[in-house]
Amino acid sequence: MPKITQILFDCDNTLVLSEELAFEACAELSNEMLEKHNVADRYTGPDLMTTFVGQNFRGVVTGLQQRHGFKLSDSEVDEYVSRELGKVIETLEAKAEPCVGVMPVLEELDKSKKYGMAVVSSSALSRVQASVKKVGQDKFFPKDHIFSAATSLPVPTTKPDPAIYLHACKVIGKSPGECVAVEDSRSGTLSAVRAGIPTVGYVGSYGGVIKQKEMAEVLKEAGAKVMMDDWSQFMDCMAQIEAA
Repeated sequence: MPKITQILFDCDNTLVLSEELAFEACAELSNEMLEKHNVADRYTGPDLMTTFVGQNFRGVVTGLQQRHGFKLSDSEVDEYVSRELGKVIETLEAKAEPCVGVMPVLEELDKSKKYGMAVVSSSALSRVQASVKKVGQDKFFPKDHIFSAATSLPVPTTKPDPAIYLHACKVIGKSPGECVAVEDSRSGTLSAVRAGIPTVGYVGSYGGVIKQKEMAEVLKEAGAKVMMDDWSQFMDCMAQIEAA
């Protein structure tokens, strides 16, 4: 196994407690979309999060069309995505907080210089940048090492497509085997694993022990090599992967 020299962090609910805030912001637009197409179902933020966690809003829109049998034009999709992004960024800039325990780990990694660090997200680049800046994490990541499946690729996509991880590796100049990813969702874990990147599954942002155990099994089935429910366990997870 190649020497690990790079850590690729998911953003939402891995570095920044942002998923609940973001899904609350996009539920309003999702329900507007459903009403417009005479679909009776409605979603709350938690409903959307349970169904679409790890995907960007373009992925949510695609999923809603498939589930409820309606079709939007490309221009309509683009309009909804643009409106959602503005709502989410406004919310994140006001309310986002770092995931519990992550800041000391980032400080330690930054100080040691043992690994390069990057952010690899499904969310739009401006949203990711706003999130990490709000919580003071932007100092840990070079500006050109923050990647978005919605923005950084020639054709927008979302996890579990591995394209964004492969793109990040190419830009950084690392092979997938030289990297470790940290992911909290099934779609994110599948994205990293399909790119050939050993992955740490993080479940600490899920509420309650029962939900954390449930998600740990989901991430293991998706291919995560090791699991953690607290950021204090991260260095041990890295040691396990490096020893494999």
